[in-house]
Amino acid sequence: MAESASHKFGLGNRETWWVDPPGGRDGGPDKVRWPILSVLFTLPYLIPVTRSLLAEDRVTPGVVALWVLVYGYAVAYAFFPLAFDRGRPVRVGYGVGMLLMGLGLVAAMSANPFVLLYGTAAMVFLVSPAWVVILDGAALALAAGIMLLAGRFGENYGDLITVASVTLAMFFMSSLIRAVRGLEQANKEIATLAVANERERLARDLHDLLGHSLTTITVKAGLARRVLESAGDIPRAVEEIREVESLTRSALSDVRATVSANREVSLSAELVGARAALRAAEIDADLPHAVDNVRPEFQPTFGYVLREAVTNVLRHSEAKKVKVKLGDTWLEIEDDGTATEVVPGNGLRGLNERLAMVGGTLRASARPGGGLLVRAEVPQPEPRAAAKAVRAEPAGGLA
Repeated sequence: MAESASHKFGLGNRETWWVDPPGGRDGGPDKVRWPILSVLFTLPYLIPVTRSLLAEDRVTPGVVALWVLVYGYAVAYAFFPLAFDRGRPVRVGYGVGMLLMGLGLVAAMSANPFVLLYGTAAMVFLVSPAWVVILDGAALALAAGIMLLAGRFGENYGDLITVASVTLAMFFMSSLIRAVRGLEQANKEIATLAVANERERLARDLHDLLGHSLTTITVKAGLARRVLESAGDIPRAVEEIREVESLTRSALSDVRATVSANREVSLSAELVGARAALRAAEIDADLPHAVDNVRPEFQPTFGYVLREAVTNVLRHSEAKKVKVKLGDTWLEIEDDGTATEVVPGNGLRGLNERLAMVGGTLRASARPGGGLLVRAEVPQPEPRAAAKAVRAEPAGGLA
């Protein structure tokens, strides 16, 4: 995926302090129910302010402006979730507008600094944590300055501290919500990747398994047909057909084991199978008789390489001779076929993936006289540093 959940939602990366919160319903309060719920939060502020405004002797432009400011602030608080789907400039502008209205009320009506809490709370959900710290921090500092100029700081500084504390608590609550949703998204991505990896494993295993088995069955069935057509050697044809039957049963068993992820590949068994398949195709096979010199942990991987290489020889090479060499951490398959270039396909891609799991590499190259050379190699583990021998010295000197 192009972007990990941890980067997107701010888990463990300092750059995500500048990442905007997710939009839509998952970004904060519900867009439909929140306006109704917000009435319960704004009534404790609107009721006394409305009484104060109604108590004015006459309606002046200043009083009208205060009515607009008071109820505009409440409406902005009720509908701030609508800004979630907008871009960062809109969200920042909306939040700054609410903060300015709150500061205007603190200055114009000598209101309690609690009124600023609606703006700081909205800002927590609208923008990224870095912008929250900058903008809410600036708003609280400006509110403190307004109270100092009005001579009300000593009387209301405790309320301002309360506003800052509640804003900080909501900041951490918002961060926790984003982290939880980020983990949920990460779990979904992990599940999707697990399914994709399992599909790739099945596709790779079935390609390696069925490709080789079906190719060998085809070769042996063709040999039985040629024996019957040319020599009429029924006993030999029956023997080849029995081997085809055995291969079919073995392939069916391997498919079941592959689907259940319980299949193990043996390099020695693959050598036996390669010898039989190449003999049936009338290809001269120069194969090792033992695999004892190959490191045990690499034998299953090399078994897959040998199986795929022999399958390609049987299918495409038109080779007359195949030679296989084994080392402790490498395997080479060489043929004298007609291939003059390497054409990447599912087989080579699957082998590269298998070797990458054990830290190895695969090289396939065309030979000068025709044919292919396939080499799989795993780097030799670095030997541990031998402990230095320490000679024991006598405890005392010689007399």
